[in-house]
Amino acid sequence: MALPDIRFTAPDPAAIAAHPGLVAVFGDLALDAEARRVDRITKGALTRALTSDAWDSVPEGEAMVLAYPSNMAASAILFIKLPRRAEASVLRKAGASVGKALKTEGALVLAKAVKSIAPLVEGAALRAYSYARRAEAPKAPGAITFCVNDPDHAVAAAREVLAVAAGVHFTRDLVNDPANILTTTEFAERLVALRKLGLEVEVLDEPALETLGMRALLGVGQGSDSPSKVVVMHWKGAEGAPFALVGKGVVFDTGGISIKPASGMEEMIMDMGGAGTVAGTMMALALRKARANVVGLVGLVENMPDGKAQRPGDVVTSMKGDTIEIINTDAEGRLVLADVLWYAQERFKPSGIIDLATLTGACMVALGYENSGVFSNDDDLCNALLKAAQAQDEGAWRLPLGPAYDQLIKSRMADMKNAGGRWAGAITAAQFLQRFIKKDQPWVHIDIAGTAYPASDTTFAPKGASGWGVRTLDALIKARFES
Repeated sequence: MALPDIRFTAPDPAAIAAHPGLVAVFGDLALDAEARRVDRITKGALTRALTSDAWDSVPEGEAMVLAYPSNMAASAILFIKLPRRAEASVLRKAGASVGKALKTEGALVLAKAVKSIAPLVEGAALRAYSYARRAEAPKAPGAITFCVNDPDHAVAAAREVLAVAAGVHFTRDLVNDPANILTTTEFAERLVALRKLGLEVEVLDEPALETLGMRALLGVGQGSDSPSKVVVMHWKGAEGAPFALVGKGVVFDTGGISIKPASGMEEMIMDMGGAGTVAGTMMALALRKARANVVGLVGLVENMPDGKAQRPGDVVTSMKGDTIEIINTDAEGRLVLADVLWYAQERFKPSGIIDLATLTGACMVALGYENSGVFSNDDDLCNALLKAAQAQDEGAWRLPLGPAYDQLIKSRMADMKNAGGRWAGAITAAQFLQRFIKKDQPWVHIDIAGTAYPASDTTFAPKGASGWGVRTLDALIKARFES
């Protein structure tokens, strides 16, 4: 879904009473000047709300809805609790309150008193998202018009956050799309279309992957009619060694021969969430013309049971040359990432590398839907990532690595096995990936199994794909290379 139409205008007293959709105003212990104007029009409706017991229970950034206010054409007043010196996180939440309530008639946001407009706009743009593939297309939401003192300044201030929000929406569309629509070929074509934004995009097909020796990745997809691919996206906004982002792109995961239970399998359309996040981040960097050199690589496969499918007990050889005993064909994402991680290092010699994957149910058991699991061999890069996630209100929590966990993936016949059993499943998956990271290569692995596709709506997204990670990675890159 495209971003909603977002506009900026100077305050217009006549527009307040005439707007047919939502009118959003702000208050905390008192009403700001625009809210007082609305209060006069409605003969004290906001004053009564402000002094009610119900207002005390409204959290900061959230809204009380006053439906069909008198003397106004509006369907509702969205009365948002906002402190005078609200932090960015509260402003984003306030914007999300507008985006969530947005209907076809649009919204008029009286933001003259808001000192920092960008996070307010960001929250509205992020939350004003919906996804559906019904016969009758849903009605598009109306425009969100922000009334501000200096519209030109607001346009400039909001440019970058809107670019990132567009990347988030792109990620959500990819993750929400069903696998009969988002095949590996369709996914690659959508990424090739990003060339129009200035990205260099290259698609490696199965013969090329075979030549490179990516037999761990190819083994995952050999039971599917959809051809396996690796797509490389490069944004050259600066000189020097690139920073690398790597994403798992399993467009559908049946588990293969180690087939998953039928119940809930339909949600495995989201198993390409890591690749979706990398794609959305690369789009955001290109849209905002980031002054950074970043390469994004995604491994696109489908894991299906078939007469040609990989079996438990098979041994495959990775691009690195290490052999892997297949214990469970449902532990497939690490096989995809292993080859793409090695290829990224061999070809690009990156200054740092971050991979993202909906990798393990074990991470969801540990952290639920609130936090992504973070693993790293480099404290500086990891701490920078965690700081960026916190600033963007995206939950992330560091989990350990250690040599003792290697014993759980020790194979009697190969260099390693692809599954370590019931205990510490998220850690053994990360420990597996670390074997494909070169010495002295700064690296972070992020397990987004819970955060990519939460079970219910969140502050910034309806139920379904969240787009987790696009804002965090963009903020990390900005702080690391552009500040």
